[in-house]
Amino acid sequence: MLVAAVASSLVFGQPAAPKSGLDLSNFDTSVRPQDDLFTYANGGWAARASIPGDRVTRGAFTELADRAELDLRTLIEEVAGQPNRPFGSPAQQVGDLYASLMDEDRLEALGSKPIDAELARIDAIVSAADLGYRCGYLATIASGGPFAGSLTTDAANPARSIFVVSQGGTLLPERGYYLSDDAKYAAIREAYVRYLTRIFELTGRRSPARDARAVLALETQLALAQLPHDATPDENSTRFRLDALMQEMPGFDWIEWGRAQGVARTSDVIVAQPSFFRRLATLVQETPVSTWRAWLAARHITASAPFLSAPFADARFDFFGRTLSGQSDPIPQWKRAVSLVNGYLGDAVGKLYVERHFPPESKARVERLVANMLEATRQAIADAEWMTPRTRAAALEKLAGMVTKVGYPDRWRDYRGLVIRADDLVGNVERAQRFDTAYRLSRVRRPEGRGEWLLPPQTVNAYYSPRLNEIVVPAAMLQPPLFQMDADEAVNYGGIGAVVGHELGHGFDGRGRFFDAGGAPRDWWEERDAREFRARAERLVLQFNGYRPLDGMQVNGGLTLDENVGDLGGLALAYRAYRLSLGDRTPPVIDGFTGDQRFFLGWAQVWRSVMREEYLRQWLAWIPHAPPQYRANGPVGHLDGFHAAFNVQPGDRLYVAPEKRIRIW
Repeated sequence: MLVAAVASSLVFGQPAAPKSGLDLSNFDTSVRPQDDLFTYANGGWAARASIPGDRVTRGAFTELADRAELDLRTLIEEVAGQPNRPFGSPAQQVGDLYASLMDEDRLEALGSKPIDAELARIDAIVSAADLGYRCGYLATIASGGPFAGSLTTDAANPARSIFVVSQGGTLLPERGYYLSDDAKYAAIREAYVRYLTRIFELTGRRSPARDARAVLALETQLALAQLPHDATPDENSTRFRLDALMQEMPGFDWIEWGRAQGVARTSDVIVAQPSFFRRLATLVQETPVSTWRAWLAARHITASAPFLSAPFADARFDFFGRTLSGQSDPIPQWKRAVSLVNGYLGDAVGKLYVERHFPPESKARVERLVANMLEATRQAIADAEWMTPRTRAAALEKLAGMVTKVGYPDRWRDYRGLVIRADDLVGNVERAQRFDTAYRLSRVRRPEGRGEWLLPPQTVNAYYSPRLNEIVVPAAMLQPPLFQMDADEAVNYGGIGAVVGHELGHGFDGRGRFFDAGGAPRDWWEERDAREFRARAERLVLQFNGYRPLDGMQVNGGLTLDENVGDLGGLALAYRAYRLSLGDRTPPVIDGFTGDQRFFLGWAQVWRSVMREEYLRQWLAWIPHAPPQYRANGPVGHLDGFHAAFNVQPGDRLYVAPEKRIRIW
């Protein structure tokens, strides 16, 4: 077969013409690309697309995730089927963690028993100290802790770790769900009360309906104290010692909260929104302890529901899936089991995934593309008219020190010591979470930890870490339509190239400015740079504020600004890199499109998607990305190359006059 395949790709000794990388059946040629590039490239696909019942959206990224998910299922079930898996080995851990969620008969027989002991401890709370300790403990096992806490590198001392706590305490998606007078949100609040009543009945609370109303009332008070999602937490963050927090915010027992998490009373924590936590501490004093018990129980039951019997899982799905998001079917058990293994044993299955699905030649080709992206960024920084010479020099220094990681880590994580049992799902989740917390704590204290990744290679995502000054592109991202090994380079630069450019840009934007080449906290911009950047950014805010995907709802240009800047800069860098990759060559016309046209169409096809209206409402309220159609269309009008590629003229919907084009890179 290998010989036949090679022979069929040759004509008179010449390689076959490269593929365009575009699926023309996805196009809608009744629309002009000059007016709506997104629909031109994706309208045919959207007309055929349906959203699976267990999903709220479908698009290129969900299809990548689906493909990786099926590949992982095959690998996990192969491992689970192996005989003689020694206890404590990766094979035993992977197989038994998967089995513990797949054993539905056992889950049904257990009912609420796996969480009864913890619920009893919650109901034994009688003081602020008890409440603080239980809040801290539940945070360590990711099972209902009331506010988000993350362990990260201390910006003031990169050799140390530090806790950052962020506002929370509410289970509805965003504060507006509690505060809006709109009839839709009032109906959701009533459905939420019914959900809380239902789960309280399942666990045998004495007054389920009364407790449900009390929880909603308390969460409404917490929502009033929360800052809006488009507020900048960095502007409000304050560093406190735990014992000082007891003085600054009396009421909530920070010492007990820290003790449960292994944080000493003299340790520093960063409080991202101090005004919220001051109000929380006051509410602890003003609100009956019975309400706090019900509130914490609701959070723990909700967090545990996916690992309990069907009545709990169904109750959670009916509200959070069907009512809030418009999802018609629950996620199948096998998908949830794959997600569980992927979440807690990611490197164990990631190693198998890479061996089977990410060949060395793909890694080499992407690394060449990334090298061109770095050179394009160097040239763009040198050309950036808004940068002062001093800031430009600092940016070039930062770029020179930036690390790029493609595909998979150099060193795989070791899970020795993590106890997994096939008959103890809730225990597995709690032990795995504690194991992960301890690992993260040790990792940030070890310089050699830089060789490891925050995400396993089978993750459909990419990220830039400002404190490590590194970009990571996992193997699962390197699939069509983002990257195609057998396609012409234009669509690869328009796809994965623009993704890499987006992450590169985060190192030099309004947030990246606060970390230098070594990841130390330092503002390396001058005031003129900040002023010039803000002027461009404000115009981008106004542009995205003008998009209205639903009646009465618009895109929040302020909330989505950082990601919109990333898209605009990333696309510009990728286009520069694509032109750089050509050298003196003129790219061929393939499928009727020039190289530049294929580049922009490659960008647009990455964003193909359809979405349920209920989920779109949530998206607009709090997700810091613009909806996909605006990510596709929003940046292109600012690039001269797009206007030239498609001969975009005044009067075309995507035309932007040269003097109004926003140029960052």
